[in-house]
Amino acid sequence: MNTARIVVLVIALGAGGVAAYLASHYDNKPAPVLPVAEKLPTVEVLVAKSDIQLGQAVKAEDLQWQTWPQATASSAFIRRDNRPDAQTQIAGSIARVPLMQGEPIREQKLVKADGSGFMAAILPTGMRAVSTEISAETAAGGFILPNDHVDIVLTRRLKNPDGANTNGQTGGNDLILSEVILTNIRVLAIDQAPKEKDGQSSLLGKTVTLELRPDQVAALSAARQGGTLTLALRSITDANAADGSPEDQALKRPGGISVIRYGVQARQLTSQK
Repeated sequence: MNTARIVVLVIALGAGGVAAYLASHYDNKPAPVLPVAEKLPTVEVLVAKSDIQLGQAVKAEDLQWQTWPQATASSAFIRRDNRPDAQTQIAGSIARVPLMQGEPIREQKLVKADGSGFMAAILPTGMRAVSTEISAETAAGGFILPNDHVDIVLTRRLKNPDGANTNGQTGGNDLILSEVILTNIRVLAIDQAPKEKDGQSSLLGKTVTLELRPDQVAALSAARQGGTLTLALRSITDANAADGSPEDQALKRPGGISVIRYGVQARQLTSQK
């Protein structure tokens, strides 16, 4: 055999052996140790399994337990370690506000009906639900929705005490008196709809149900017999303001009646002390 070929063969065998040796030692190296992520403490809280609408009776299958970081779990949440039977205990309650899927359940957002109807269950303590007739003309064209706040205006027509019209003839036009009798009143329902339907921005109906105090119930009942009631829709910012705002206090002053004569405000009637 040629000497040169023998030398090349020996070199090739030696290189192969070195490569095999290096490869075997490389495979035997221990894998790098990855840092272990610190496990945060968690708790299981009760959440809504699907969307729950206002006034909906909650069923056990509408709820589920979900893992929640303990550091961010509010004390108002219902925890499984404290109330393992909460799903069955809450079943039958009525939602006072809409609940979104995955939202933790809180007792303040539910109310036990105890056999009563939905409206009686969601009414706050001391409040009353009273209905009155409306139309598109007297309810802001149908743009008043449940949970909106309104002012209630009473309009009355009185015989003209002057007995003459603008031409000096007898039988003149009647006086139109308008008065804001109630302010910042919450709308509970329009007809039988306690919530906005299918996201629509207006809701026409013939009857509105209002949330009133007992003294306001008497005022509304008397006003219905004395003239026409109109609901004036309030801004969201006004509705959330305190009842004692300067504008509301001005409306509540006794004798705050506007007199409209021939379509023009003639004077403001004030009570005599």
